[in-house]
Amino acid sequence: MHIDWWTLAFQTVNVLVLIWILARFFFRPLGDIVAKRQAQANKVLAEALAARQQADDSRADADKTRAEIDAERDRLIAEALKSAQLEKASLLAQSSDEIARLRGAAEAAIVRDQSAAKQAIVARASELSVEIAQRLLARLPPSAALSAFLDGLCRELQALSSDAKASLASAAADHASDVVTAAPLSKDEMEHVRDTLNAALGLELSFRFRVDPALIAGVELRSPNTIVRNSWRADLDRIRKELDGDGHPNES
Repeated sequence: MHIDWWTLAFQTVNVLVLIWILARFFFRPLGDIVAKRQAQANKVLAEALAARQQADDSRADADKTRAEIDAERDRLIAEALKSAQLEKASLLAQSSDEIARLRGAAEAAIVRDQSAAKQAIVARASELSVEIAQRLLARLPPSAALSAFLDGLCRELQALSSDAKASLASAAADHASDVVTAAPLSKDEMEHVRDTLNAALGLELSFRFRVDPALIAGVELRSPNTIVRNSWRADLDRIRKELDGDGHPNES
């Protein structure tokens, strides 16, 4: 095989010149263009990354703000529920107090009405009792009524304690004891009453005689310290006190 060194050398020179021309006029401008494009791409990428980071930061801020808003909303709801419960409890308490007050007022009014009705009934019963007693008394002989009540008074005197009898005797000795009847007595009736009372007391005493129509019928012995009653008025008063719920009279 024969090699033409001049041709080879010439071709080599041609190749080198071609390479220099390409490097000078093609690869260098192309590299500059590629470098510029790479720089622009890097800049755009950096801006995109910055924008993405900014978006991530904004999203994080938004998430934080939303979480704070949710927390504040929950707090406000909790406070509103608590306030509503307190207001409900307060209203229920006020309602209960008002209901209790109204119930108490109603019960008090009922008690007052019942008491007033009871008093009216008792008053009417007393009036009827007095009227009945007066009608019955009108049918009895005066002497019979006086004798019956005088016997009852003597039984009351005999049942007295020794101290009460001594007090009556002392008051009668000082002319401070009164024999009270519903109607005036004759002299004979006065003597009969005096003798009967002294016999019951076992003494010899004098009494003053007085008239009190409010007794309706009966005899009472009154002294500063002791009152012994045996009359229809006393019986009616005792019955009325029992109807009123206080059947414990202080007088004998």
